Amino acid sequence: MMIKKLSLVTAVSVTAFSAWAQDSNSDDTLIVTANRFQQPVNTVLAPTSIVTREDIDKWQAKSLVDVMRRLPGVDIAVSGGIGQNSDIYIRGAESRHTLVLVDGIPLAKSGIAGTADFSQIPLSLVQRIELIRGPRSAVYGADAIGGVINVITQNNTPGGQIQASIGSNHFQQYDGSVRQQVGDKTLVTVAGAFEDTKGFNVRPDSPYSVDSDRDGFRNKTFWAGVNHTFNDQFSGFARGYGYSNKTGYDAGYRDGGDERQLYNHTYETGLNFTNGIYSSVLTGSYQRYKDYNYASTLGLYNVGTSLDDMTQRNLQWGNSFVVGQGTISAGIDWQQQELTSSDTFTADTYKRDNTGYYLTAQQHVKTVTLEASARGDDNDQFGWNGTWQTAAGWEFVPDYRVTLSYGTGFQAPTLGQMYGQKRLSIIPNPDLDPEKSQQWEIGFEGQTGPLNWQLSAYRNKIDNLITYYYDDDTWQGTYYNIQSATIKGIEWTGSFDTGIFSHQITLGYLDPRRDQDDEVLAHRSKQQYKYQLDWNMFGFDMDVAYQYFSKSFNNNTNQFASTQRRMPSYSLVDIAASYPITSHLTVRGRIANLFDKDYETVYGYQTPGREYYLTGSYTF
Repeated sequence: MMIKKLSLVTAVSVTAFSAWAQDSNSDDTLIVTANRFQQPVNTVLAPTSIVTREDIDKWQAKSLVDVMRRLPGVDIAVSGGIGQNSDIYIRGAESRHTLVLVDGIPLAKSGIAGTADFSQIPLSLVQRIELIRGPRSAVYGADAIGGVINVITQNNTPGGQIQASIGSNHFQQYDGSVRQQVGDKTLVTVAGAFEDTKGFNVRPDSPYSVDSDRDGFRNKTFWAGVNHTFNDQFSGFARGYGYSNKTGYDAGYRDGGDERQLYNHTYETGLNFTNGIYSSVLTGSYQRYKDYNYASTLGLYNVGTSLDDMTQRNLQWGNSFVVGQGTISAGIDWQQQELTSSDTFTADTYKRDNTGYYLTAQQHVKTVTLEASARGDDNDQFGWNGTWQTAAGWEFVPDYRVTLSYGTGFQAPTLGQMYGQKRLSIIPNPDLDPEKSQQWEIGFEGQTGPLNWQLSAYRNKIDNLITYYYDDDTWQGTYYNIQSATIKGIEWTGSFDTGIFSHQITLGYLDPRRDQDDEVLAHRSKQQYKYQLDWNMFGFDMDVAYQYFSKSFNNNTNQFASTQRRMPSYSLVDIAASYPITSHLTVRGRIANLFDKDYETVYGYQTPGREYYLTGSYTF
C-alpha cells in the first residue's frame, strides 16, 4: 500500500487524455482513465483494475471476454464462443451502460441497442486495459453509468515480437509487431495479426438444418503509428488501425441471417504541449464501421442482407493544471455520428452532434483526498444534460483509508430508438429521454499484514429505463421510458503473497431489481467468487484461475415472456503455464475450462467445453 507514500511529482505529471496513456504504461501504478489526468492508481477514489499486456500473455487470454471475466464486478453473457455476441454487465448495470474507450476515444456503436460490441476488438491490438467501476458520466458523458473500460493499443518500448498459436476447434493465430526508434525523437510502430477458428455449433438444439454447422470466427488486423517529440514542450502522434471480422452464428429460421462481416477503420492524431504546471492535449479521430449481416444460404449481395454503415468523428481538447497539492483538468469533447441502416428494400439515415464540457479536480490535504467532477453535454437531439460527482478519501490511520462518493450518470437513446428503423418495423419516438442514474458508494481499504484489501458497498438507482414494446395489431414496435431499477451490491478484493505464490481474490454480492415488480434483472449473478493463483517454479510461470457465478435469470418478464427462465450456477477453472526456452523464445500452454463444465450464459447457446492452446513467441 502506498497511500502515505504518495509522490506529488508523479501525481501531477499530468496528461489530459487517455490517448496519451501509452507514454507511461511501463509503470503499472499510473492511470489516466479515472479523471483524465495522470495519477498513481492508489490515489484514485473509485474501484479500479488494470490489466497489462504481460497479464494478458500470462493468462493466455484469446479474447477480451476472457480478460474481462476475471475482473471484479463483471458478468458476461456470451452467445457462443470467440467472436460471438457478448454483453458485459458491470456492477449490475445494463450492457449499454458501460462506456468502452479505445485510447480514450468512445468506440462507435452502430446497433440499435446502444451496446458497444467489445467482443469484436482483436486482443492482439490490446496493450493495456483500465477498468473503472461506478459512474463516470461527469467525466466522459453518456454511457458511463456502470463503469468505463479503456482499451489502450500502443506500447512505447522499442522492440518487436512474433507469435503463433494453435488450439481447439482448429484455432490458429499469428501476429507480429515492430517498434523502431528513428533517431532520438521518433518511434515508428507497425503491427499485424491473423486469427481463425472453425468454432462449434452454438445452437445444437435448433430445428433448422442450416443451424447445424460450425459457427466460426476469422479476423485480420493491421496497426501503424508514429510518435514524435518536437522539443521539450511539444510532441505529437498519428496512427491508424483497422480490422475485418467474419463471424458465423445461428439465425433460428430458414434463410435467416447467420453470417456477419464487420469492417473497421480508425485514424487518430494528436498534439501534446507541456510547460511547467500546465499541460494541454488536442486529439482528433475518425472511425468508420461497416457491419453486414446476411444469410449464408443466399449470399452477401442478395435479399435479406442488412448493413449498418457508421461514421464517428471525435475532437477532444483537454487542459490540466497543477494547483496546490493536486490537479485540475478541463476540456471540451465534440462528437459527430452518422449512421445509415439499410437492407435491400429500405434505408434510414441519421446524424447527430454532441458537445461536452467537463471539469475535474483532485486535491490532497494532509491525510484527506478530495475529488469532484462536473460535465454538461449539449446534444442536438435531446438537449442539455448535466452530470456531476464528488468523492472524499480519508487515511484515518497509516495504510487504512475510508472513501465516500456520489455520482450521477446518463445514457443517451440511440439514433434508431429515437427516429425509428424501417427494416425492423420500429417507429420513431423523438420524445425519448436519456436514462439517468444516481449512485452512492462507501469504501474501506487497507494493508493488513501481507493482505492488501478493498471493500466497497454501493447503491445505484437508474430512472427512465428504455424498454421496447411491439404492437401485434400494427406489426410495429417502438421504445419508451417506462421503467426504473435499483441495484445494490458489495464487493471485496484482496491480494497477498505466501512464499512463491501470489493470490488474488474477489468476492461479490449483487441485488439488481426492477422497481415496478421487484424482479431480479437478467444475466446478473447474485454471487461471484474469483480466485487467481500465480507462481514461478523451475523456470515455469504458472497461472490458475477459478471463477464461480451463482444462479441468474435469462430474461425479464415482458409481453413476450410471462415468466423468468432460471440459469444454473457454474464454475470454471483455467490453467496456464509458460517457459522461456531462451531469453527471446517463450513457449506457453493453456487449458481453458479444465473440468469440461457444461454451462450456458445465454439460454440455448452452447459455450466451449474444455479447450487447449499452445503458443510460441519470439521477442527481439
